[in-house]
Amino acid sequence: MKLDRRQVIRSAAWGAAALTQATSILPQSESNETQRAARSQPFITARDGTRLFVQDWGSGRPIIFLSAWTFQSNVWGHHMAALTAHGFRCVAPDRRGHGRSDASATGYDLDTLVDDVSRIMDQLDLRDAVLVAHSMGSFEAVRYLASHGSSRVARLVMAAPSTPFSTRTADNPEGWPAEAIEAQTQLIARDFPRWIEQNEGPFFTPDTSQGTRTWIKNMMTSLSLPVALATRSATLAVDVRPDLAKISCPTLIVHGDKDVSAPIAVTGARTARLIRNAKLIVYPDAPHGIILTHQERFLSDLLTFIKA
Repeated sequence: MKLDRRQVIRSAAWGAAALTQATSILPQSESNETQRAARSQPFITARDGTRLFVQDWGSGRPIIFLSAWTFQSNVWGHHMAALTAHGFRCVAPDRRGHGRSDASATGYDLDTLVDDVSRIMDQLDLRDAVLVAHSMGSFEAVRYLASHGSSRVARLVMAAPSTPFSTRTADNPEGWPAEAIEAQTQLIARDFPRWIEQNEGPFFTPDTSQGTRTWIKNMMTSLSLPVALATRSATLAVDVRPDLAKISCPTLIVHGDKDVSAPIAVTGARTARLIRNAKLIVYPDAPHGIILTHQERFLSDLLTFIKA
């Protein structure tokens, strides 16, 4: 079996290990020329002309990955390599302004970000998909399903979701005070690298390698500060409680009980209660970086859920 040369070019950022994994994988055959052309190049064009970089690997049932705040698609590299070996097609976009996608001057509100996801789904003609989201990506996943329905998505998986509503209001006493959120935003705006350093410890486990820590910190600081602030604002003020009630597809939520960034009691547990067909799995001692610190268990739970 021979790997399509266009796929090798598209996936150069994966590195040698992932390329070795992929040499036994053929791209999924498409039913029409338009979809073949869309998959042969690594960019999808958003409604406003922004080019969105998309990693597209493997063949079979599609799994689309939505990343956390300030993260790029490369964070899913190990997951994609493992899942393509199990016969899945893995699709991971760089959110606009992130990684290899264009950094547009506008479009960082939640509805535009969701429209970007929809364009990717449509242009790649992803059907019967499993939508996997980490942290902020859960806002995009939930709003996508609420606004576009489940015609293309059969199952939803959320890891350490920061949904449903971050800001404290009269009917949302579990949220954070607006002044506390603003104070954190000002700290990020003044010295983003320092803020990352100060919050590094709780994001990982004590045994997380220095290489992984450095990789993630470099990923975060490579993002333009205006984009980081805009995407942060895009979700902190958004209430997706009504959206959660519209989700009907089977849903898996995994969350750590040591998550400082998104404490489970006010995020994952509440989110699970608001989705009628949701299952919550709590990982003891797991932090917000659960997809990395508990990578193998997450992959195992994900596969079990998909195949159920």
